[in-house]
Amino acid sequence: MRTRTEGKRLHISFKKVGRIPVNVALGNMEELKAALGAVKIDQSQLLFAGESADQVKARLRSGQHGSQLVEEIRTEGVKLLQETMPELSYTLFRLYAEQGTRVEYEHVYFRRRNRLTTFALLAWLETEHGVYFDALLDTIWSILDEYTWCLPAHILQGPEMRGPIGEGQQAANLANASGEAFTIDLFAAETAFALSEISVLLGDALPDLLRVRIREEVLRRILRPFVTQAPSGWETATHNWASVCGGSIAAAAIYTLQDDDELAAVLGRAFLPLASYLSGFEEDGACTEGYMYWQYGFGYFTYAADLIQRRTGGAVDWFQDDKVRQIALFQQKCFLDGRKVVSFSDSHGEAGIFMGLSGYLKQLYPELEHPELGLRAGYRDDHCSRWAPALRNLLWAREEADGRPWHTASYYLADAQWLISRQLQPQGAYVFAAKGGHNNEPHNHNDLGHFLLYAQGETLLADLGSGRYTRAYFGPERYEILCNGSQGHSVPIIDGQYQQAGAAHRAELLEFTSTEAQDALALELSSAYGTEKVRQWVRRFTWRKTEPPTLVVSDRFEFTKAPTTLVERFISWHLPQQAEDGRIVIAPTKEARLFIGYDSSLFDWSVESFIHDDHYGQSRACYAIDFTLKPSGQIRLELSAMFICAFE
Repeated sequence: MRTRTEGKRLHISFKKVGRIPVNVALGNMEELKAALGAVKIDQSQLLFAGESADQVKARLRSGQHGSQLVEEIRTEGVKLLQETMPELSYTLFRLYAEQGTRVEYEHVYFRRRNRLTTFALLAWLETEHGVYFDALLDTIWSILDEYTWCLPAHILQGPEMRGPIGEGQQAANLANASGEAFTIDLFAAETAFALSEISVLLGDALPDLLRVRIREEVLRRILRPFVTQAPSGWETATHNWASVCGGSIAAAAIYTLQDDDELAAVLGRAFLPLASYLSGFEEDGACTEGYMYWQYGFGYFTYAADLIQRRTGGAVDWFQDDKVRQIALFQQKCFLDGRKVVSFSDSHGEAGIFMGLSGYLKQLYPELEHPELGLRAGYRDDHCSRWAPALRNLLWAREEADGRPWHTASYYLADAQWLISRQLQPQGAYVFAAKGGHNNEPHNHNDLGHFLLYAQGETLLADLGSGRYTRAYFGPERYEILCNGSQGHSVPIIDGQYQQAGAAHRAELLEFTSTEAQDALALELSSAYGTEKVRQWVRRFTWRKTEPPTLVVSDRFEFTKAPTTLVERFISWHLPQQAEDGRIVIAPTKEARLFIGYDSSLFDWSVESFIHDDHYGQSRACYAIDFTLKPSGQIRLELSAMFICAFE
């Protein structure tokens, strides 16, 4: 990363060496100190741009969506008052190390964070109700006493998450003794951000003892280790860890450190992970981790960049970079219809939208399409109960920014090799999405050439999205899990072999064209399986924008040696049937009906059922529709197959 001075503005721009940004900002510490010293601002002003706290509260009470959100928070607060603070016991802490499961500890951990976020918001929104304030004080005290703010899975996982401390040093890593090392993970950094901001938001209303303890614990667990320990692996990561950890630390420092030299030291180092995060994006702005990681990672980048901009009086402005603009525009490109999302990688199939983040970005970038307010994420949609987005959904959302429904559009994200084509017709919405890319993406799935189809409220050919996070999910067994391996995607199986993981297994673009009549995408994918047997595999998609649309999927194979078996697999949430005319039909409703035509002289078809365990631990049936090439002595060295997917 490099900085340059033009007048009084310190612009941030980026330069890559391989995948690692060059950080020259540390060589401009004097400029950063000067920018910080030139701005004298009450910390509470960092949160309120052009409005007072009372004006924000009045605006929320008078608006339909704002008042609904406040009522959701109030309802949650009333419920939580009837519960006791759950304990993070040693029994829970050790489960990940002993059996590789995360959910037991994390369920309790996030219930505690829910109490922190909910009671803090209500203590600020409804000062007349002291019961919320009293509950908040006990919650803060309990969180300050936690053995660690990290998740056990992040302490004991791998070097990327663990940082420089080895597994054998975990006791020292978490010890409270002066001078011992501390792991900083996503949630430790987020906790520091939350407590620091709550302390400033409530100000003198908080007892002095709590405010002092918050400052001491944030310094001890996060800020001092960040600047004195060897770099953590996430500091040069190119995914959400860099922005969430780096951004949260920058925010906590802005709220905690009064000395300009100390603050500059933390911010200067925090610039590296923020820049590294941006370097993980190409010029198309696509978040290949999936939409939910855009909302999470880019959200925390935005929250931090906003505070940095305000604290430096606009001298450091990350939003001036065109790549940031392109990343901001990703949201409007990756929705199928309503809350339905393109669920490639570790995304979910449905998501509510953070209207605070959307409203803020719309003010920065007028070309951003503000979503309909009816798509707003509910208060409890975030199962982690994160403070930063919850507060900004109150502060930044604007009733007057109500947008329109997602409209007819075709987007090709050239670097990610994603095509999303959304067709709104009188009878409803039809969407086709396909991907190339490579098999070493963040939160990677082995899914070159995979696609999905959506119609009339139903995803008919599906991407399963993210699964339940366990030790195996991020370990050597990752691609044995249905949703991660190519066996759980709409791609061929050759000689019983699935696609291989790694950057060498990648798609090459042969063609992309888009007209009012049709979109066409052709990819060369022979490297997907890591075998010389596949000389060429070209998958061509032709999306005909008729009423209703039709998708033609054609595969052309060339082999150096004929495989023994070849299966064309399609994945669906819905059990298929065979229609009277021989086509395969997927018809969960009268309106959503997909017919798959194929050459029955070449293929037999069958269905295999699976159970997918999603990110939240919910189990759902799904189906693999397998078109198996009929045995005819020996499979030819050249083979073409075509499937016609027609909505009727």
